[in-house]
Amino acid sequence: MARLVMKFGGTSVANIERIRNVARHVKREVDAGHEVAVVVSAMSGKTNELVAWCREAAPLHDAREYDAVVASGELVTAGLLAITLQEMGVQARSWQGWQIPILTSDAHGSARIESIDGSDIVRRFTERSEVAVIAGFQGMHKPTGRVTTLGRGGSDTSAVAVAAAIKADRCDIYTDVDGVYTTDPRVVPKARRLDRVSFEEMLEMASLGAKVLQVRSVEVAMVHKVPTYVRSSFDDPADPRPGTLICDEEDIVEQQVVTGIAFSKDEAQITLRGVADRPGVAAAIFMPLAEANINVDMIIQVVSDDRATTDLTFTVPVAEFEKAKKIIEGLRGVTYTELAGTTDVVKISAIGVGMRSHAGVAAKAFKALAEKGINIRAITTSEIKFSVLIDSDFTELAVRTLHTLYGLDHAA
Repeated sequence: MARLVMKFGGTSVANIERIRNVARHVKREVDAGHEVAVVVSAMSGKTNELVAWCREAAPLHDAREYDAVVASGELVTAGLLAITLQEMGVQARSWQGWQIPILTSDAHGSARIESIDGSDIVRRFTERSEVAVIAGFQGMHKPTGRVTTLGRGGSDTSAVAVAAAIKADRCDIYTDVDGVYTTDPRVVPKARRLDRVSFEEMLEMASLGAKVLQVRSVEVAMVHKVPTYVRSSFDDPADPRPGTLICDEEDIVEQQVVTGIAFSKDEAQITLRGVADRPGVAAAIFMPLAEANINVDMIIQVVSDDRATTDLTFTVPVAEFEKAKKIIEGLRGVTYTELAGTTDVVKISAIGVGMRSHAGVAAKAFKALAEKGINIRAITTSEIKFSVLIDSDFTELAVRTLHTLYGLDHAA
């Protein structure tokens, strides 16, 4: 017998028939003798609808009331799944975030989990053999007693955190894909499903454009060493596929140099030309951006021959592009000859813990891209990944080139 957390996303619970399908997945694990907690998202499209209602009511609305509204989507799903399980003869009860309780910070709309008391859930496993159906994405700020939400995709984080709190043997994240792939199969038809991927690799993939899991959920899984599977809720509940296991690097016997290729179209490039090259200039530019919560990623500095000026190129999220430009234009004490920028760029990344022990991994990519006529605008590297910024027109060609280069294509 094992203790499991099963998480189901919005597409998996989009309507009553799909909720019945989810219930069959849960019943399979219960019938196998496992103790089960289920974390659910709102039905597909419901959160967007609730957010739109808040904005329609008042463009500048109270963040606390926003959370009260958008948290309701998960409550509906949890109640409906509990009812469905009961109809199937499975003992079940729905839980709201505050009832467990899941205690969070007071950053409404993007709260962080601070603690979870899973003792009541565990007690009901023992005393009642009861399935806990938990509304994901939400918690409570104890000092104020207010409902909080964890940000988009927060149900993944809820699930992994609950798994850690109740000392679950594993956490199964059910979604609309059957695992983690070497890259997006819609871009590279030869992409293949990975049997296992390390926490570090998954963290990089999630932060660099892969949409399978929320970044914070992977962080929590890694810190608490929660074995996490990505599986498909659309598999036959009687015969599901194993999915992809996200685990410690030491649990992966055979490690490839490159595990996957990720890409992000959410990039904008800003270039400042002719910036006075003196101490403190970089801080004068980047500190105001940081204070405005604008995440700067790739940074390249090129000093001129006379060492009097420098060119600075960096990237920011597309949504922050205009805001970042206005902040720079308003800087005092920073002189430059030209401010240029574009949103027509994409970041391509190769990830793999095998890079630690292999030299020349990135150099091979640079050569392969050059042979395809793809110009690299910027480069960043770390111990287990490298990223290049290129023109968006070359996205598919670049991803396919690197996917083949590192032997990730499945056999025809």
